[in-house]
Amino acid sequence: MDIPINKPILDEEEISEVVKVLRQGSLTASPPEGGPNVRLFEREFASFVGVKNAIAVNSGTAALHLSLMALGVGPGDEVLVPSLTFVATANVVILVGAKPIFIDVDPKTYTMDPKDLERKITEKTKAIIPVHLYGLMADMDSIMSIADKRRVSVIEDAAQAHGSEFKGKRAGSIGTMGCFSFYPSKVMTTGEGGMITTNNDDIASILRSIRTHGQEWVNGELLTTRIGGNYRMPEIEAAIGRVQLKKLLKFLEIRRRNAKILTDILNSVKQIELPIEPEGYIHNWYLYTIKFESQILRDDVKKYLNSMGIGATIYYKTPVHLMPLYKRLLNTREGLLPITEDLSRRLLSLPVHHGMSEEDTQKVAEAVKEAVIKYA
Repeated sequence: MDIPINKPILDEEEISEVVKVLRQGSLTASPPEGGPNVRLFEREFASFVGVKNAIAVNSGTAALHLSLMALGVGPGDEVLVPSLTFVATANVVILVGAKPIFIDVDPKTYTMDPKDLERKITEKTKAIIPVHLYGLMADMDSIMSIADKRRVSVIEDAAQAHGSEFKGKRAGSIGTMGCFSFYPSKVMTTGEGGMITTNNDDIASILRSIRTHGQEWVNGELLTTRIGGNYRMPEIEAAIGRVQLKKLLKFLEIRRRNAKILTDILNSVKQIELPIEPEGYIHNWYLYTIKFESQILRDDVKKYLNSMGIGATIYYKTPVHLMPLYKRLLNTREGLLPITEDLSRRLLSLPVHHGMSEEDTQKVAEAVKEAVIKYA
């Protein structure tokens, strides 16, 4: 049995579109508006999310970095971020010269806790980056209410949330901007790549400029008007992305089916707490993350599953605030975020991806049950 934690599913349709780009010979485009495949991918992705603008870039990290640059976040500013996330969410704050302020999470949803957010927002706060973790969106009503009151921008880190919804709105359509990743492990992929979504036309224009060395058209000439770099998405990636986007709803349907199988089989296991989908939320089931009653049991079950070829993985074993870099830069320490730290010791993510059959999913669930019986 070999069931990885996630797996990109590509077929002849993606290959055919890549070959078309290679035959045409236009692999990228330097103007701010991007190449033909990039422009089409942006239009289609914006329509899917339900926003006016989408700006394709070369990674999810680039999407977050450019979003902060477009807002003018820099030295002296604070950006509020969770610590139960991939390190990119905080790294981009350091890259623009600002200071990440770590927020604890809700023990049930694992996303940013609005109460802790309200406690830590200050006059220096320039932006909030809630992370839609494992495919479940953060409590955007509470977060937007706090942000609007203080006139602070919100950047949704939707790297894991393609197609997820909160009260009828898709991830990436609620904040000032939304940032997506198309890394191979994500629900849809372009190899590497990212996308920024926004309803703000001025911000969209700035983002397009930043992604290509701060250039803009001035009297028919491309001139650098602001700081920027090469954050462009190549045409091959955009061509793959367009095909993947067409398949996304089907991918999500299979993941939902697999999540239901896992829930039905694991419901009776007392030693674990299953992921939730609160009323008004739609989970995209990027990962199926369970919580154990103890770290020892979690670690034993993980070892057992891995020995059977099941790619059960811990996201995130070391929270960002306890990474060596942040302990050194910000003097962070254990005890700063009690819920985040507790979850990092007890969470385990199971494969639930759209490359799995019903039989694969049942095998994963039964293996978890066996492991719990063996080690509990």
